Amino acid sequence: MKKIVFAILALTIVFACKDDNENDTVEAGTINLEFTNSIDNTPITLNSTSYTNASNESYTIAELKYIISNIVFIKENGDEFTYPVEDSYFLINEEISSSKQISLNDIEAGVYTKIRFGFGVDQSNYPLNGVANFIPTAEEQGMLWSWSAGYKFLKFEGSFTPQGGTAGDFILHIGSHGEALDNYKEITLDLTNTITINGNTSTISIDADIAKIFDSTNTHSLEDKSDIQVDPDNAPKIATNVQTMFEIQ
Repeated sequence: MKKIVFAILALTIVFACKDDNENDTVEAGTINLEFTNSIDNTPITLNSTSYTNASNESYTIAELKYIISNIVFIKENGDEFTYPVEDSYFLINEEISSSKQISLNDIEAGVYTKIRFGFGVDQSNYPLNGVANFIPTAEEQGMLWSWSAGYKFLKFEGSFTPQGGTAGDFILHIGSHGEALDNYKEITLDLTNTITINGNTSTISIDADIAKIFDSTNTHSLEDKSDIQVDPDNAPKIATNVQTMFEIQ
């Protein structure tokens, strides 16, 4: 009789542990990234609102596009979840609202405190390696140079008027050019609040302060240089400024 009782107790403990393990099951979830492009804490408007940079040049924005890539979420214990690289290239286009909403599925369960992402395309996938899914989008949106297989990481265009000067147009096309000029940058941001993923959907709001393209680590005057494309001197300075313009909301 004692053997039967012990057997029943053992089975009870096994099933109880099994139930606990099933209740503790964790599931992957979704993280939505929402980008806002702003100046003075107000979303920018194209072809209408006039802004002023630190060089006292007024400017309006006609086009703003940039590439976000290589998204990584960092847990509170320091472990990292890297979103599949082949699916981790996105084009933010101010003119297309849906492009500023990025939905990332199958995010590993855990508690996350930071996000890291790239500006542009890193050298390991430059110019066209490993990002075949993204190439048609980049080409359609004018983010590939026609004379080269290189990407434009940033396409920023508009018109400007220097203080007491003559109005003109500006073109800032920033990217890497082979191995000689690498303008790819990584950005790491602390989340305002931790995100716990366990079969749920969470949102991270990221603001890009567009004024910092001109004025941040470096100050750029459009009167001095209004057309920056393949420019080994000025393009890296603009890329460095872009690296500072993102902030978690």
